Amino acid sequence: QVQLVESGGGLVQPGGSLRLSCAASGRILHVYDMGWYRQTPGKQRELVATISNDEISTYSEPIKGRFTISRDNAKNTVYLQMNSLKPEDTGVYSCRVESTAVVPDGVERNEWWGQGTQVTVSS
Repeated sequence: QVQLVESGGGLVQPGGSLRLSCAASGRILHVYDMGWYRQTPGKQRELVATISNDEISTYSEPIKGRFTISRDNAKNTVYLQMNSLKPEDTGVYSCRVESTAVVPDGVERNEWWGQGTQVTVSS
């Protein structure tokens, strides 16, 4: 099994910055894509950014140019640097990690989700 622990959410004023972290632990053999998703009030969960294991990143249009995704493969950790935050960025941000891991029945490739961290942008 793989566990994801997120941190870095909180309350920030418009124009401010936050940095989210998501650390994966467990019997991980290899990590593939890592990413951040968010669920904003009244909307379905949406993709924010992803980064592949060769560090190719993609971003959704609403956050392009303001957010930066990065990863530390030695720590199995993915980061999301969020700058120039807007009230519409408010929501619950969750990380997703695709990896192979040792499970009770052997080895499997699966996706794992964090519990989510609240980001609130308000004056």
